[in-house]
Amino acid sequence: MSAAPAAAVGAYVDTRVRDCAGSGSGCRPGVVVFHWHKRGAKSRGVGWVYASREGVRSGTARWMVKKPGGTWKVGGGWKRARRVDSFVETSWGRDGHTGPKYPRGTQVCVQFRGLSTKACVTLK
Repeated sequence: MSAAPAAAVGAYVDTRVRDCAGSGSGCRPGVVVFHWHKRGAKSRGVGWVYASREGVRSGTARWMVKKPGGTWKVGGGWKRARRVDSFVETSWGRDGHTGPKYPRGTQVCVQFRGLSTKACVTLK
């Protein structure tokens, strides 16, 4: 059994950011993004994106990304959200230092089909 060197373990900064959008109580929709980077790096790796929407029984969501000065691009295609009590949820990616890399200041949003409101976070 081997252990990772201490320098390698502390070399990454892991961050989880979230946002709720829409009016009324709850998240309509909501987003959580896990992103990571090496200390001092200008790029951010997006490990996973989570989308939720309260007050509905079904839904289909996707996530989008906009680099600073760029245009919106689809990060993860339309995906059916599964029902959990009074909301639906879905996610893309996985934990760990995996996924696409984007420059600092990039916006990540989730969008539900048929809903104009997006929930967005900025990678700092």
